[in-house]
Amino acid sequence: MHRLLRLLLLVALPLPPGGAAAQSVQARDDGIEVERGTATLRVTALDDAILRIQAVPQGRLPPGEPWAVLPEWRGRRVSVRPDAGGAGFATRLLHVTVDPATLRLGIGDAAGHTLLAGAEGGTLDVPGGGFRICQHSPPDAHYMGLGDKPGPLDRRGRAFVNWNTDAYAWQESTDPLYKDVPFFMALHHGAAYGVLLDSTWRSFFDFAAERRDAVCFGGEGGSPDWYFIAGPSPKEVLTNYTALTGHMQLPPLWALGLQQSRWSYTPQARVEEVAAGYRATRIPLDAIWLDIDYQDRHRPFTVDRGAFPDLPGMVRRLGAAGVRVVAIADLHIADLPYAGYQPYDTGLAGRHFVRGADGALFVGQVWPGAALFPDFARARTRRWFGSLYRTLYLDDGIAGFWDDMNEPVVFDGPDKTLPLDAVHRVQEPGVAPRLATHREIHNVYGMLNAEATAAGLAALAPERRSFVLTRATFAGGQRSAAVWTGDNSATWNHLRLSTPQLLSLGLSGFALAGDDIGGFRGSPSARLLTRWIEVGAFEPLFRVHSEKGSAAHEAYEGAATEVARRRAAIAERYRLMPYLYEAAEAASRTGVPIMRPLFLEFPAAGLEWVDGEFLLGRALLLAPPPDERADPYRLVLPPGTTWFDYRSGRRLPEGSVMLSPDVEGLPAFVRAGAVIPRAPLVQSTATAPEGRLELLVYPGADCRGDIYADDGVSRAYRSGAFLRQHVACERAADGLHLIFSARQGRYVPWWQGFDVVVFGERAAPAAVRNGEAAVAARFDAGDGTVRFGLPDLAAGGEVVLVR
Repeated sequence: MHRLLRLLLLVALPLPPGGAAAQSVQARDDGIEVERGTATLRVTALDDAILRIQAVPQGRLPPGEPWAVLPEWRGRRVSVRPDAGGAGFATRLLHVTVDPATLRLGIGDAAGHTLLAGAEGGTLDVPGGGFRICQHSPPDAHYMGLGDKPGPLDRRGRAFVNWNTDAYAWQESTDPLYKDVPFFMALHHGAAYGVLLDSTWRSFFDFAAERRDAVCFGGEGGSPDWYFIAGPSPKEVLTNYTALTGHMQLPPLWALGLQQSRWSYTPQARVEEVAAGYRATRIPLDAIWLDIDYQDRHRPFTVDRGAFPDLPGMVRRLGAAGVRVVAIADLHIADLPYAGYQPYDTGLAGRHFVRGADGALFVGQVWPGAALFPDFARARTRRWFGSLYRTLYLDDGIAGFWDDMNEPVVFDGPDKTLPLDAVHRVQEPGVAPRLATHREIHNVYGMLNAEATAAGLAALAPERRSFVLTRATFAGGQRSAAVWTGDNSATWNHLRLSTPQLLSLGLSGFALAGDDIGGFRGSPSARLLTRWIEVGAFEPLFRVHSEKGSAAHEAYEGAATEVARRRAAIAERYRLMPYLYEAAEAASRTGVPIMRPLFLEFPAAGLEWVDGEFLLGRALLLAPPPDERADPYRLVLPPGTTWFDYRSGRRLPEGSVMLSPDVEGLPAFVRAGAVIPRAPLVQSTATAPEGRLELLVYPGADCRGDIYADDGVSRAYRSGAFLRQHVACERAADGLHLIFSARQGRYVPWWQGFDVVVFGERAAPAAVRNGEAAVAARFDAGDGTVRFGLPDLAAGGEVVLVR
């Protein structure tokens, strides 16, 4: 039976003058409200697994921020069962108690089991304003989340600040970075819960760093407004958290292919040369990115017609070769009055720019020189900004956009950003209009920039799936954009850091995430670039990117032996595209990330693997070497599990195995109980594979896999133009059964049948039968495989490998 963690928090509210605080308890249909003097604490059940906790030292409870949580949750409530004669209530899964004398809050399972106790030290009046909340931390509890903070995946023993920051040349100890994701997951003895602090102010999180027995979090402004998200499994926490804050949109299929970028590919001939280099060396490629130098004097939404005399023609030619073009579109608008610069003219006319505390337009220095900054806190401003993409998106044919510098960065601003007293106008549907300073809006500014981009593209081409990448974001930003880890370095340490960073982003709701493969800053050795491409080929977003002055990062550059290894890694990703695409589609519905730490699939097995090994989907385990040395290293497998070597098909011994960094390709393994779809190799996802869909079957407990397909570019899948088919395998007395469900959806796939490979068989089957029909099969005693072909089986069916 699953257990839910019990959480006890102490919020120490100031007593009114003159003695003990007056107390009152009000039972509500959806929770409880307790007053202690002038302080108020309200706990609301939004559903059986999600609670909202609000508190103020005096006055009325504010409505809360409109940014992280989906609007439909703001009015959502679930009926509760009040405690008889006590200050508390219960949902189907949770039991909540509040001590009116201290406002001590307890959250437990339905049976009232206590797993955590409260910690002293919470207050709504920290020095300088703001609030602080503390909870007891058992010595063996673990904490994950907060986006892509560098360092170990387990945050225990460390403290962090959330303040979106341009962190060029960041290193392992750098904090803060580009993103503010104030969500963490706690894990204790295999059971988990999540906490979302719904505050855009500068916030802090201390995971038993200052005190070994306490986890504290808080903010420098506002008042506590946070959500408790029950599991008890880590997967259930994530599905509940992303139901609350939103799922990523299903990306276009090309966004999962290899993407080549640099600051900068210019002029136009250089872009076409790079595409030709990939095609000539038969290395698959789906996109090339344009950094700021394609623009006229770095002015957003312009094109340098000297360097790019025929941008639409270039895009068409590359498209014919299966290569899309993605372009940067920074948010700062050049301050160009009377110059016919449409973003400036229409922005000024619509009053869309941020103003300083003195009421004058704020002007700061960025790439184009003097620039103005859109006030993304206004819904009208976001609609205006989204409309600026019309020419690049519809006329020039740019396939996706890159929102950079959106922390926001101001070269000559205080702390390289907008003044904290700059004024924003919060104007959102369903929210009372108000003014807010940049101190409050800063952390959500980048997310709102990406939201404006994504919504603008959707309005311009409603049937086309859009792709947006953003550097800065906030909790809930996964609804609009993919993310990457920013300006990393071309070092072995940064390659090592990328795995826990991407795993943490997945645990924070951002399923579509990547890093600058090869390192943005500096020049990787040929061996480092090869290894990074081999690792990146199994990450959700696969983008190679580098800065000016660095050595070539293109996969086709260098010695033939290095190029061959890179080609093999990239080709394997493209062959696994059906598996990867199904994982992306599932993430868009469930919030379970594409790239996963092992504890997400094996929560009771421990956390020994958190920083090195990772899973792609539920079935593929990747084990990168820990560093640049050539020493053998140990792969530790979850207890009680069986695994196969992905490349040889051989069954691994249970427990652990020694690996060598010198093997051809990244060590990869498959869990027993998996069915993996794989396609013939293509040079771009724009080309449909030819032949049959391969199904790799690894019999074991809970043996299953899914096939998903659609046209890869449109939103027609939302109205039934998709294909989904479940495949399972079961051992029985008469043999191994492969069970194909009837297909869902009306999409017609490229394949006409299946090539099935069953691994781990010790002897040839007596026969293979598809219903009543005999199927020709081949047994290979050397690798223990049985191979046979099947028709498409759209209506479902059962195939038996007879003993």
